[in-house]
Amino acid sequence: MPLPLFGLLFFVALIFLIKEQYRRAKYLFIGSIVWLFFISYSPFVNSLLYLYENQIPSLKNPSKQTEYIYVLGGGHHTDTHLPLTSQINPSSIVRLNEALRLFYQLKQKPILIFSGYGGYAEPIPHALMQERLAHALGIPQEKIHIEPTPKDTQDEAIQAKQFIQDAPFILVTSASHMPRALEIFHHYKLYPTPAPTNHLGYIEHPHYFECFSSKALYKATLLWHEILGRVWQKLKGV
Repeated sequence: MPLPLFGLLFFVALIFLIKEQYRRAKYLFIGSIVWLFFISYSPFVNSLLYLYENQIPSLKNPSKQTEYIYVLGGGHHTDTHLPLTSQINPSSIVRLNEALRLFYQLKQKPILIFSGYGGYAEPIPHALMQERLAHALGIPQEKIHIEPTPKDTQDEAIQAKQFIQDAPFILVTSASHMPRALEIFHHYKLYPTPAPTNHLGYIEHPHYFECFSSKALYKATLLWHEILGRVWQKLKGV
Protein backbone atom coordinates (compact mmCIF):
# COMPACT_ATOMS: atom_id res chain seq x y z
CA MET A 1 0.00 0.00 0.00
CA PRO A 2 1.16 3.60 -0.57
CA LEU A 3 1.93 4.54 3.05
CA PRO A 4 3.88 1.35 3.88
CA LEU A 5 5.81 1.89 0.65
CA PHE A 6 6.80 5.35 1.91
CA GLY A 7 7.85 3.78 5.22
CA LEU A 8 9.96 1.18 3.41
CA LEU A 9 11.76 3.83 1.32
CA PHE A 10 12.39 5.94 4.42
CA PHE A 11 13.69 2.93 6.38
CA VAL A 12 16.09 1.94 3.59
CA ALA A 13 17.29 5.55 3.46
CA LEU A 14 18.09 5.39 7.18
CA ILE A 15 20.09 2.21 6.62
CA PHE A 16 22.15 3.91 3.90
CA LEU A 17 22.64 6.88 6.22
CA ILE A 18 23.92 4.66 9.02
CA LYS A 19 26.29 2.99 6.55
CA GLU A 20 27.48 6.49 5.54
CA GLN A 21 26.29 6.01 1.97
CA TYR A 22 25.07 9.59 1.92
CA ARG A 23 24.35 9.90 -1.79
CA ARG A 24 21.95 6.93 -1.82
CA ALA A 25 20.42 8.03 1.47
CA LYS A 26 19.77 11.52 0.10
CA TYR A 27 18.04 10.24 -3.03
CA LEU A 28 15.86 7.84 -1.06
CA PHE A 29 14.94 10.49 1.50
CA ILE A 30 13.93 12.89 -1.26
CA GLY A 31 12.11 10.16 -3.17
CA SER A 32 10.14 9.05 -0.11
CA ILE A 33 9.06 12.61 0.75
CA VAL A 34 8.02 13.30 -2.85
CA TRP A 35 6.07 10.03 -2.90
CA LEU A 36 4.32 10.92 0.38
CA PHE A 37 3.46 14.36 -0.94
CA PHE A 38 1.75 13.07 -4.08
CA ILE A 39 -0.20 10.26 -2.40
CA SER A 40 -1.53 12.73 0.17
CA TYR A 41 -2.02 15.79 -2.06
CA SER A 42 -5.78 16.22 -2.34
CA PRO A 43 -6.15 17.68 -5.89
CA PHE A 44 -3.83 15.07 -7.41
CA VAL A 45 -5.42 12.06 -5.70
CA ASN A 46 -8.97 13.28 -6.28
CA SER A 47 -8.32 13.78 -9.99
CA LEU A 48 -6.97 10.24 -10.40
CA LEU A 49 -9.77 8.69 -8.37
CA TYR A 50 -12.40 10.72 -10.23
CA LEU A 51 -11.15 9.45 -13.59
CA TYR A 52 -11.10 5.88 -12.32
CA GLU A 53 -14.53 5.97 -10.71
CA ASN A 54 -16.25 7.60 -13.66
CA GLN A 55 -15.28 5.00 -16.24
CA ILE A 56 -18.76 3.58 -15.67
CA PRO A 57 -21.71 6.03 -15.56
CA SER A 58 -24.21 6.10 -12.74
CA LEU A 59 -27.56 4.38 -13.22
CA LYS A 60 -30.36 6.96 -13.20
CA ASN A 61 -33.32 4.95 -14.48
CA PRO A 62 -33.29 1.17 -14.00
CA SER A 63 -34.76 -1.14 -16.60
CA LYS A 64 -38.31 -2.33 -15.95
CA GLN A 65 -37.12 -5.85 -16.83
CA THR A 66 -34.87 -5.99 -13.77
CA GLU A 67 -35.52 -9.08 -11.66
CA TYR A 68 -32.72 -8.76 -9.11
CA ILE A 69 -30.56 -6.10 -7.50
CA TYR A 70 -27.30 -7.62 -6.28
CA VAL A 71 -25.54 -5.57 -3.58
CA LEU A 72 -21.93 -6.62 -3.13
CA GLY A 73 -20.71 -7.07 0.42
CA GLY A 74 -18.56 -4.63 2.33
CA GLY A 75 -17.91 -4.94 6.01
CA HIS A 76 -19.21 -4.39 9.52
CA HIS A 77 -18.34 -4.75 13.18
CA THR A 78 -20.88 -6.34 15.50
CA ASP A 79 -21.72 -4.31 18.60
CA THR A 80 -25.20 -4.76 20.04
CA HIS A 81 -24.88 -1.49 21.97
CA LEU A 82 -24.86 0.43 18.68
CA PRO A 83 -27.55 0.97 16.04
CA LEU A 84 -27.21 -1.00 12.81
CA THR A 85 -26.18 2.14 10.95
CA SER A 86 -23.12 2.40 13.21
CA GLN A 87 -22.20 -1.28 12.96
CA ILE A 88 -22.17 -1.44 9.15
CA ASN A 89 -19.34 0.23 7.23
CA PRO A 90 -20.25 3.56 5.59
CA SER A 91 -19.55 2.22 2.09
CA SER A 92 -21.93 -0.70 2.66
CA ILE A 93 -24.66 1.64 3.89
CA VAL A 94 -24.29 3.75 0.76
CA ARG A 95 -24.54 0.62 -1.41
CA LEU A 96 -27.70 -0.42 0.42
CA ASN A 97 -29.24 3.02 -0.02
CA GLU A 98 -28.48 3.01 -3.74
CA ALA A 99 -30.12 -0.41 -4.04
CA LEU A 100 -33.21 0.87 -2.22
CA ARG A 101 -33.37 3.93 -4.47
CA LEU A 102 -33.45 1.70 -7.52
CA PHE A 103 -35.82 -0.75 -5.83
CA TYR A 104 -38.44 1.91 -5.17
CA GLN A 105 -38.21 3.25 -8.73
CA LEU A 106 -39.45 -0.05 -10.13
CA LYS A 107 -43.15 -0.90 -9.94
CA GLN A 108 -42.46 -4.62 -10.23
CA LYS A 109 -40.20 -4.75 -7.20
CA PRO A 110 -37.09 -6.91 -7.84
CA ILE A 111 -35.43 -9.21 -5.33
CA LEU A 112 -32.66 -7.59 -3.30
CA ILE A 113 -29.61 -9.84 -2.88
CA PHE A 114 -27.14 -9.16 -0.07
CA SER A 115 -23.91 -11.10 0.19
CA GLY A 116 -20.83 -11.45 2.31
CA TYR A 117 -19.53 -13.60 5.16
CA GLY A 118 -18.71 -12.31 8.61
CA GLY A 119 -14.94 -12.48 8.56
CA TYR A 120 -12.63 -14.29 10.92
CA ALA A 121 -13.65 -12.32 14.02
CA GLU A 122 -17.30 -11.58 13.24
CA PRO A 123 -20.03 -13.94 14.49
CA ILE A 124 -22.67 -12.59 12.09
CA PRO A 125 -22.44 -12.71 8.25
CA HIS A 126 -22.37 -9.34 6.55
CA ALA A 127 -25.29 -10.38 4.34
CA LEU A 128 -27.44 -10.85 7.44
CA MET A 129 -26.51 -7.41 8.78
CA GLN A 130 -27.55 -5.83 5.50
CA GLU A 131 -30.78 -7.83 5.58
CA ARG A 132 -31.56 -6.52 9.06
CA LEU A 133 -30.98 -2.94 7.98
CA ALA A 134 -33.11 -3.40 4.87
CA HIS A 135 -35.93 -4.74 7.10
CA ALA A 136 -35.57 -1.72 9.36
CA LEU A 137 -35.98 0.49 6.29
CA GLY A 138 -39.21 -1.20 5.25
CA ILE A 139 -38.21 -3.96 2.82
CA PRO A 140 -40.37 -7.10 3.26
CA GLN A 141 -38.74 -10.49 3.79
CA GLU A 142 -40.05 -11.94 0.51
CA LYS A 143 -38.09 -9.31 -1.41
CA ILE A 144 -34.73 -10.21 0.17
CA HIS A 145 -32.33 -13.05 -0.57
CA ILE A 146 -29.01 -13.41 1.25
CA GLU A 147 -25.78 -15.16 0.31
CA PRO A 148 -23.85 -15.41 3.61
CA THR A 149 -20.83 -17.42 2.40
CA PRO A 150 -18.94 -15.40 -0.29
CA LYS A 151 -15.58 -14.14 0.94
CA ASP A 152 -14.74 -11.94 -2.03
CA THR A 153 -16.09 -10.65 -5.34
CA GLN A 154 -15.15 -13.81 -7.20
CA ASP A 155 -17.20 -15.90 -4.76
CA GLU A 156 -20.08 -13.45 -5.18
CA ALA A 157 -19.98 -13.85 -8.96
CA ILE A 158 -20.04 -17.64 -8.62
CA GLN A 159 -23.04 -17.45 -6.29
CA ALA A 160 -24.78 -15.03 -8.65
CA LYS A 161 -24.29 -17.43 -11.56
CA GLN A 162 -25.95 -20.22 -9.60
CA PHE A 163 -28.88 -18.19 -8.25
CA ILE A 164 -29.57 -15.51 -10.88
CA GLN A 165 -28.43 -17.47 -13.94
CA ASP A 166 -29.47 -15.47 -17.04
CA ALA A 167 -32.09 -13.19 -15.45
CA PRO A 168 -31.57 -9.43 -15.89
CA PHE A 169 -30.11 -7.84 -12.78
CA ILE A 170 -28.44 -4.71 -11.45
CA LEU A 171 -25.06 -4.83 -9.73
CA VAL A 172 -24.49 -2.31 -6.94
CA THR A 173 -21.06 -1.61 -5.50
CA SER A 174 -18.72 1.29 -4.83
CA ALA A 175 -17.65 3.23 -7.92
CA SER A 176 -13.97 2.48 -7.28
CA HIS A 177 -14.70 -1.24 -7.09
CA MET A 178 -17.10 -1.44 -10.05
CA PRO A 179 -14.54 -1.85 -12.89
CA ARG A 180 -12.92 -4.81 -11.14
CA ALA A 181 -16.27 -6.31 -10.15
CA LEU A 182 -17.56 -6.16 -13.73
CA GLU A 183 -14.44 -7.89 -15.05
CA ILE A 184 -15.03 -10.75 -12.62
CA PHE A 185 -18.76 -11.04 -13.40
CA HIS A 186 -18.08 -10.94 -17.15
CA HIS A 187 -15.56 -13.75 -16.69
CA TYR A 188 -18.43 -15.90 -15.41
CA LYS A 189 -20.68 -14.89 -18.34
CA LEU A 190 -22.77 -12.54 -16.21
CA TYR A 191 -23.63 -9.15 -17.71
CA PRO A 192 -25.38 -7.02 -15.09
CA THR A 193 -26.41 -3.40 -15.42
CA PRO A 194 -23.84 -1.55 -13.28
CA ALA A 195 -24.99 0.89 -10.63
CA PRO A 196 -21.84 2.43 -9.15
CA THR A 197 -22.23 4.48 -5.99
CA ASN A 198 -20.19 5.94 -3.12
CA HIS A 199 -18.10 8.14 -5.44
CA LEU A 200 -15.24 9.66 -3.45
CA GLY A 201 -13.15 11.44 -6.09
CA TYR A 202 -14.05 14.96 -7.18
CA ILE A 203 -12.59 17.60 -9.46
CA GLU A 204 -14.85 20.55 -8.72
CA HIS A 205 -13.65 23.04 -6.10
CA PRO A 206 -10.24 21.41 -5.56
CA HIS A 207 -8.38 22.34 -2.38
CA TYR A 208 -5.02 23.25 -3.87
CA PHE A 209 -3.40 23.87 -0.48
CA GLU A 210 -4.52 20.58 1.06
CA CYS A 211 -1.18 18.82 1.39
CA PHE A 212 -0.34 15.73 3.46
CA SER A 213 -4.06 15.04 3.85
CA SER A 214 -5.18 11.88 5.64
CA LYS A 215 -8.37 11.86 3.52
CA ALA A 216 -6.31 11.98 0.33
CA LEU A 217 -4.07 9.22 1.66
CA TYR A 218 -7.14 7.04 2.28
CA LYS A 219 -8.36 7.64 -1.27
CA ALA A 220 -4.91 6.88 -2.71
CA THR A 221 -4.87 3.62 -0.77
CA LEU A 222 -8.33 2.74 -2.08
CA LEU A 223 -7.28 3.41 -5.68
CA TRP A 224 -4.00 1.51 -5.27
CA HIS A 225 -5.90 -1.44 -3.79
CA GLU A 226 -8.25 -1.64 -6.78
CA ILE A 227 -5.44 -1.36 -9.33
CA LEU A 228 -3.45 -4.12 -7.59
CA GLY A 229 -6.62 -6.19 -7.44
CA ARG A 230 -7.09 -5.97 -11.20
CA VAL A 231 -3.44 -6.90 -11.77
CA TRP A 232 -3.92 -9.93 -9.50
CA GLN A 233 -7.03 -10.91 -11.47
CA LYS A 234 -5.05 -10.86 -14.70
CA LEU A 235 -2.37 -13.06 -13.14
CA LYS A 236 -5.05 -15.53 -12.00
CA GLY A 237 -6.73 -15.46 -15.40
CA VAL A 238 -10.04 -14.12 -14.04
